[in-house]
Amino acid sequence: MTLALHTPARPEGTLAPSAAGLRATARILARLDDGGTSRSSAVESGGGITRLPVLDGDGPFALRRVGAPGRQARVCVVGAMSAPLGGDRLGLEATVETGGALHVTAAAATVALPGRTGEPAHYDVRLTVDDGARLDWLPEPLISAAGSDLRMTTTVELAPTARLVLREEQVLGRSGEETGALRSRLTVRRAGRTLLDQETAYGPGVPGWDGSAVLGGHRAVGQLLVVTPDFDDRPADVQLLGGAAGERSTADEGQGVLAPLAGPAALATAVAPDALRLRRLLDEAVRSAAAG
Repeated sequence: MTLALHTPARPEGTLAPSAAGLRATARILARLDDGGTSRSSAVESGGGITRLPVLDGDGPFALRRVGAPGRQARVCVVGAMSAPLGGDRLGLEATVETGGALHVTAAAATVALPGRTGEPAHYDVRLTVDDGARLDWLPEPLISAAGSDLRMTTTVELAPTARLVLREEQVLGRSGEETGALRSRLTVRRAGRTLLDQETAYGPGVPGWDGSAVLGGHRAVGQLLVVTPDFDDRPADVQLLGGAAGERSTADEGQGVLAPLAGPAALATAVAPDALRLRRLLDEAVRSAAAG
């Protein structure tokens, strides 16, 4: 999940990175406004409006409300400066309280770039979703530019009846260039128990990352995680995506698989030649999970 965005110019008044790198953390809090009824009644009926009592942008994170107030609050992250650069330490935290619903997107892709110090950049995302709440975390891709070194972590804490749709997309190198170094870890816990914990690494210094057993020459990789109590009664079916699906598909489309996890969740993992074809595969996975 990757929302520290690259823009060509830094607007006046934003924070400038120091020689040691930028330190910045942005925060989002979504809370159900039950309109004077009990919180439990509003959750059960699906009523109420989700408010945003905390929408605190910092550094490269400019947080914008999108659309009119409704059952699901919408936030778009807009880039306020070029980031992450080497040496930066960035964070983004989002909490959806009981019964709330939050949809987070980004205005553009993230571009990880080299910094002045040669140190890696660190970017930490922390998401918390309470009982009866829903979070759709759908940023644009992270692009690992040549010479960059980014260490990213995404940590998600889910209550037993929380719902989550989380998308991660990574593009290794801009058009016509080599990739930077990218290490990413995703940890998801539900009711205090680990649902998913995986770590990936690509680029210089990582043996075999571009081999047939990993990316097979592709330069875009992504995953989409759906967690919902609905899967308790009816788990998602295994489904091949894109070029893995059958005779009418080709490897040039990219390929992937949607599979159930040991819990009320389904995970789609895909690789593709570029970001556009990767998004098509993950969109296919969303439709398949919803249909199941």
